[in-house]
Amino acid sequence: MTFFLEQLLNGLQFGAMLFLLAAGLTLIFGIMGVVNLTHGSFYMVGAYCAAYAIANTGSFLAGILAALLGAGIYGLVVEVLAIRRLYQRDHLYQVLATFGLLLFTNEAVSLIFGRRPPLVNIPDILQGYVTLGPGFQYPVIRLAFILVGALVALGLWLLVNRTRIGMLIRGGADDHGMVEALGVDIRRLYTLVFGLGALLCGLAGVMAAPLLAVEIGMGERILITTFVVIVIGGVGSVRGALAGALLVGMVDSLGRAYLPTLLGHLFPPTIADPLAAGFASASIYVLMAIVLIIKPAGLFPARS
Repeated sequence: MTFFLEQLLNGLQFGAMLFLLAAGLTLIFGIMGVVNLTHGSFYMVGAYCAAYAIANTGSFLAGILAALLGAGIYGLVVEVLAIRRLYQRDHLYQVLATFGLLLFTNEAVSLIFGRRPPLVNIPDILQGYVTLGPGFQYPVIRLAFILVGALVALGLWLLVNRTRIGMLIRGGADDHGMVEALGVDIRRLYTLVFGLGALLCGLAGVMAAPLLAVEIGMGERILITTFVVIVIGGVGSVRGALAGALLVGMVDSLGRAYLPTLLGHLFPPTIADPLAAGFASASIYVLMAIVLIIKPAGLFPARS
């Protein structure tokens, strides 16, 4: 039972990180209609900025600020110089252009920070374990990241549903022309949304830095999973991004934990282990297929 609870919490932690990535991506695609393959690069930039700042200052807070500033500013630059010219173009042009930006970002990061993966130590305040029950302890840092994900989800919900900016964001998703007719500068609104998405990616990069490998190309791998999340949850929906992220996080964590044991009863270890790894990776795509069969628009599609 303890092992099961641990895997559930691991799924929540992974889901919280996925939500930060998916929330920005679903807003960008739902409002701007842009297929942005550069999105994972902001996550990588945030992780590298955090690693560099922590290594040079010894402060995890400085790492958080560096990641937010680095990813946010880079996102704004990309939107103003490149993405802004793609709004009225076909999705194929958007895919090709943003894929080129992704490759450019990988090379730029390797030139600035080097190709050697930086190591990020867990800060003292987040080290250790919390006792959650008899014989059950869980890392403080993972609990902290679950809490951060919950707070960001609440903040985004309040922003989108309870503020004037959120009203404009929802209006821009439904009818760009009407929002412009009301005197709103739609380009500034797009820039704001794109910058917010990049900022959330930077925060996800901070969460990944102490737990995962910080390396060139880390954004591409997580980007595919992020697209799965928004397809499951519903394009353009923050609530859908949260639901999809938690589902994918749970399925991925439980699959990697239990499939080796289950397949070990059917096959020898030399066959069971590779099969388990493959099935665990494929499990989220099976989940996506099941959801799309039942609800083709996703679990919580954006309401017009």
